[in-house]
Amino acid sequence: MSNYVDIIKSPMLTEASLKLVEKENKYTFKVNRDAHKDEITKAIESLFNVTVESINTANYVKKPTRRGNYTGFKPAYKKAVVKLAKGQKIAAFNV
Repeated sequence: MSNYVDIIKSPMLTEASLKLVEKENKYTFKVNRDAHKDEITKAIESLFNVTVESINTANYVKKPTRRGNYTGFKPAYKKAVVKLAKGQKIAAFNV
């Protein structure tokens, strides 16, 4: 990956991810499907000026959906759950 902005697509702001922020200081992001853990770690550390302790990633495959007569797919994506060092926060998750 050439650019850190291309690696991190968006933060995931769901109820479950916000509970992880409060309880365990873990932040959830949608990331580029080709990105590796070390690339994601460097991107988060440089974009948000924080220290990453650990990172877990999960690949989600596309799922078929149907609305009436129309069929299609939910897009595939990669999710990264990042644990930060104690006392550090990311402002994007303060809703």
